[in-house]
Formats: sequence, structure tokens, C-alpha cells
Amino acid sequence: MSAKPQVCIVGGGMITQVQILPSFYQLQRLGLVGEIHVCSLDSAPLRVLAGDEQLLRAFPEQGFTAHPPLETEASEKFPELFREVIASLPRHSIVVVAMPDHLHHMVIDEAIRRDQHICCVKPLVLTHAQAVEIERKAYERGLVVGIEYHKRLDDRALLARRQYREGLFGEFRIGHAEMNEPYYYRRSNFMNWCTCEHSDMFAYVGCHYVDQLHFITGLLPTAVSVYGVVDEYPNGNKGYLWTDARVIWSNGGCLNVTNIMGYPDKGPGGNFQGIRLYCAGKGNSGMLVHNDQYRGIEYCYVADSVDGKFYHEPSPDYFKYVDLGGVGLTCVGYGYRSIEYIVRSILRSIEACEGLGEADALAARQTLIRQFDQEGIMATPANSSYNELVMEAGRLSIQGGGREVQIRYGDNAGVEFRRY
Repeated sequence: MSAKPQVCIVGGGMITQVQILPSFYQLQRLGLVGEIHVCSLDSAPLRVLAGDEQLLRAFPEQGFTAHPPLETEASEKFPELFREVIASLPRHSIVVVAMPDHLHHMVIDEAIRRDQHICCVKPLVLTHAQAVEIERKAYERGLVVGIEYHKRLDDRALLARRQYREGLFGEFRIGHAEMNEPYYYRRSNFMNWCTCEHSDMFAYVGCHYVDQLHFITGLLPTAVSVYGVVDEYPNGNKGYLWTDARVIWSNGGCLNVTNIMGYPDKGPGGNFQGIRLYCAGKGNSGMLVHNDQYRGIEYCYVADSVDGKFYHEPSPDYFKYVDLGGVGLTCVGYGYRSIEYIVRSILRSIEACEGLGEADALAARQTLIRQFDQEGIMATPANSSYNELVMEAGRLSIQGGGREVQIRYGDNAGVEFRRY
């Protein structure tokens, strides 16, 4: 591969700080990507990233190009700047979409128009029609679109997927999943976008476990009902901050999903999450339980607390820094592996084109895209658009007071209230 692809991260918020930027710093250290740009609405979050002590300690010799520049007044807003930055990148660079959910589509559309590969935080978009549109446009140009459902790269999920599909658990019948985020999220930028008008806790994090159940079993969701309790943010905005969902699957199985923005800030873990599935076999039953919030670690500190806790039960599996020698620190965990997997998939498509004319290069990239779709390890618009149908069904249901919404597939895919 001649030139390393440049990277533009659009969005400078929490997920960029704790997972995306350090992951790309590590990929840059490994020589897999080139320059890193971070674009935000204003300079305030970029200054936070540039001054983050953990990032500076882990990657003391690396940095990013800020758009707008760090010295720009935070009061100045640049809502269209991302378009200029994406346009300035060499063709077939990597655009990382880390914006609030309802803003994904405009960034993805701009990246495709400029012939850039895409790594997008979950969910891809909020409507199935947009997911299908992205699939078509990206395929026509031979662009890889990877959706960063990082739980797919958790070894537990990969092990469960292989064993379930070998028939070791039987067939899924009923289960429960939770992903409950801390109360302090209410004091962050969530108060400005995770509001009743745009999203809810099921759409924001419940999609992880809906995606994981399909990833493990291959089943498709067919009906959704979501009840939400409205609560108020410190700025007065209102959001569905407590949600309970019931998802029916193509074999008649049922997954209940609880999501809240209310896990105690002083609780021992960073959040509470896990999944429990009960399955039926021949004259027997199976069970699959992942206690994802607790990974067997109990720490009690004598002085300065970590994350505001003196007693802490941290998870080492999502994303952590470790000292493996050399300069700085090394990222470990499925949060990093997920981004690395998407980037390596993009690099495969770039390398497949070397020495080829434009038509042959496009055909080579399209062949790889269909291979990624079929393998189903990396979420793509083609193999995960059921998630967008769940998003549509969930939003319709929660705004309808929890009424059940049915999902239909095929050429006329869509959602509608169940008729009794």
C-alpha cells in the first residue's frame, strides 16, 4: 500500500475521547493510517481532547489537526465545516462518524459523495430507507461502510455465536438484556440531543443487544414495543431516560431490553450491562448468560479515587490502557479491536486496487464489500439494516405509549402498528 489513508473524525464528544481517538492513535502508531483530523461544531470539545491527560500519557508523540483550530473562540460555530474537511482529504480516506444519532446521515452522505470510506458509530441511521440508500450509493462507488457495533468483537459474543450456530444451546426462546448508563450522562451533551424529539435510551444503547442477539443467533426482529418514562435534564430538556422494550423474533422468541440513564454515579461499575438467554433443545434446555458489567475485578483505592469511586469494579474488556513497554501506553479491549477490524477491512479494499485500472479496481472493491456483507462479522448497511427497522419501530412505539409495532421485510420493508 503506497500512501496510508488519512482519517477525519467528525464529532469530538465522549465516544471520541474514550474510544475512537485513542484507537486511531494506536493504528497510526502501528503504521496503518496517516494524518488524523478531528472536526467539531466548535473548538470547545477539541480543546478537551488536546488536553486529555490520559491521551497525552498514552500517546505523547502524537496529535491531531483540529477543525476549527484550537485557538478559535468556543462561541463561534461551524456547522458546515465537516464538509470542507472531508472534501480536502485524499480520495479513499476514512471518515469516522461520531455525531449524535440523528446527524449521522448528513455526514455519511457527504463522505460517500467525496469517495471516502466510512466507520460509523452505532446505529448507522434512524430509518431503514436511509440505510438502503447508503448501501446502494456506497456499493456503486466501491466504498466500505463499517458500523461500529463493538460488542460484536467481544470474544464472548464471538464464542457464543460459533457455539449457538453449532446447535450447542438449542433454539432461543426468551431472554433479558440491560445496558444502563450512569446518571452523570445527564450533565453532558446528551442533554442537547438525546431528547424526546430525537432519540431515547433504547435507540441509543438498546440497539447493542438487539444487534448482539441477531449476531449470535441469526434471527431477525419482527415486532417491537417500547415504553419510556420521560425525565428532565439539568437544562430543562426532556428525554425518554428510562425505557423498557420487548422485541419479538422470527422464531417467536422474545427479548426484553431495559435501558436507563440512571445507574448510580457512585455504583461500583462504570454502568450495568448484560444479557441472559434461555433456549430449548431436544428434551432439554440451554442457557447463555453474559454478565458484561462485572468481569471479576474488585479494587479499593487508598487515596485518589478512579472515576469518582474508591471502591471500583472496572471492566477490562471494553477499552483500557496497559503498559506493554515502549513509548506511552497500549489500547486493549473489544472497543479497540472493533475499530481495528473495520480499518483493516478498509485497508484490504484499498490494497486490492493496487495496480488496477478504475473499472477493475471498482469491481475488486465491490467483491470485497459483498464478502464483508456475507461474513457478517463487521456490521454493514446490507447485513444490519434490520437495526434501522428496529429503530423506526421503537420510536413509533415509544411515542405511541408502548403500542406494539410490527416489522415487515422485503421490497416493501417498513413498520406499522399491530392491528388487533
